[in-house]
Amino acid sequence: MDSLHILAFTHTNLELDQIGRFHLDDNVLKDRLTFLKDIMDLDELMYLSTCNRVEFIFVSHASIDGSFLKRFFRAFNPNWDADLVDSSSENVDHFHSTEAVKHLFNVASSLDSLVIGEREIITQVRKAYEQCNNFGLTGDVIRLLAQYTVQVAKKVYTESDISKNPVSVVSLAYHQLRDKNIKKSSNFLIVGAGKSISSMLKFLSKHGYSNYSIYNRSKSNAQKLIQEIGLKAEIFGLDQLENHAKPFDVIITCTGSSKSIFTKRIYSKIIGDDKRKKFVIDLALPSDFDESLKQEHNLSIIAIKDLKKIANENLSKRSKELTKCREIVDNQLTNFKAIEKERKLERAMSEVPSTIKSITSKAYSEVFAKDLESLDEESRVVLDKFVHYLEKKYISVPMKMAKEILLKQKIK
Repeated sequence: MDSLHILAFTHTNLELDQIGRFHLDDNVLKDRLTFLKDIMDLDELMYLSTCNRVEFIFVSHASIDGSFLKRFFRAFNPNWDADLVDSSSENVDHFHSTEAVKHLFNVASSLDSLVIGEREIITQVRKAYEQCNNFGLTGDVIRLLAQYTVQVAKKVYTESDISKNPVSVVSLAYHQLRDKNIKKSSNFLIVGAGKSISSMLKFLSKHGYSNYSIYNRSKSNAQKLIQEIGLKAEIFGLDQLENHAKPFDVIITCTGSSKSIFTKRIYSKIIGDDKRKKFVIDLALPSDFDESLKQEHNLSIIAIKDLKKIANENLSKRSKELTKCREIVDNQLTNFKAIEKERKLERAMSEVPSTIKSITSKAYSEVFAKDLESLDEESRVVLDKFVHYLEKKYISVPMKMAKEILLKQKIK
């Protein structure tokens, strides 16, 4: 593992907006990474990019010093000026050998995430490996590492409660709404078209809800949103909200307005004579919904301040699982060392079979060629069987003995 390295930019060493400079668009990803691997003479390369981290996992026998790092980032983006190259070289976290393995285990297990216990990262790690493997950038070392990393992460998630208790505000909002037993045929009145609304609509559509009326300041942004998600919805300008006439069951709102969107006047106008209970999810700060409306109407309001309180409580519960999770990672790291040592031996001895066969071929064609001419057919058959038997033993026995010796040694 001495040749394994990880260069990482995460929420711990950079602001999230600065991490964005290390993201690569899909249309240039293969060419840029191939160029980087070739220029830096890397044996293998894997690139992991998420919303709050970018990591370069690579195999190289070079010394990873300041000079290497500057050449690395200059090759990664030839358009960067000297200040950007220097800044990247100075701020990057470098993990080497066993620490690199442990770091990737922690990443995939979401122990090192901005939000602890979010399972999405395990899929992102797996897809990052598959993509780089398809590009022809990875080899046996990263293959074994990626394969075992996914196994470790699954073990952490199944043997601990690290991923239980939602901490995403949107996820919590959906779960609270689900607990209200809202029918699939319910009509949703949606206000806003930003990230929170997008995430909420994805949750709802995934679970079979389909009746939406969307109001947004920009109708084109709302239209773009439903196209991206693949929904059908009625789209209106926000200035038309007070004229909404279609019956509704649930309101989900999240705008950037400094004032309430649903005032007493507007809500009274759109609710009319409808006395049925309405459910409101208000994800805006400040609130889009005038809470005094609860005193006058049949309403159940789920506000973001309540959701954030639950999220913090759940995050605290997840954090208590960290000790158990780190023990799992440490145990699996010990196991991986043994597996990697055995695989290293297999790689080192991979040329033994071809070497043995080459010796056998030379013996037949050159060294004992004349002697073989005097053999009758029956003797030749017996000789061939004998040589074939020796070939197999000379290949398998040393390999088996070496593995046994290796596994008896103390894993350092």
